[in-house]
Amino acid sequence: MTTGHMFMAMSLDGFVAREDFGLDWLMKQTTEGEDHGNAAFMESVDGLVLGSGSFRTMLTFDTWPYEKPVVVLSRTMRSSDIPDELRDKVTLSALAPRQLMASLSEQGWKRAYVDGGKIIQSFMREGLIADMTVTIVPILIGAGKRMFGTLDADIDLHLLESKSFPSGLVTSRYEVT
Repeated sequence: MTTGHMFMAMSLDGFVAREDFGLDWLMKQTTEGEDHGNAAFMESVDGLVLGSGSFRTMLTFDTWPYEKPVVVLSRTMRSSDIPDELRDKVTLSALAPRQLMASLSEQGWKRAYVDGGKIIQSFMREGLIADMTVTIVPILIGAGKRMFGTLDADIDLHLLESKSFPSGLVTSRYEVT
């Protein structure tokens, strides 16, 4: 079955976005000349699975940031919510996480980039995340969308590597055991 992989940044106090899904705190970080591994990670995946909040945030960017196929998990969005220029790049799904991964596997996907707080949480609860790269941004924003929510049981992680950067960002990669 397709495996889920996470590559996210969060504030030091554990938020991936503001309550309104705003990323202004992340965008103002000066990381010029630093390679945080994003390009290599994107090369390693077949496509992305986003939540509707993350998708709507991406729509506010000047240009669509992804070349790979994107599946938006949502039970409330309709195909008319996808802009015409993205219809060949973005599909909607209301499948449960395990069903979606099985479907992606049938389509030939081996590795899926799972992105968005609630989506990550649901995939983690289902045991569908194989590894995660988490970059801690040296800022406290006080409130917002959490990366990790409540769990039914502990999830053990094995640190594969950790690296700090001159900007103050710290990136750690974990295997979910």
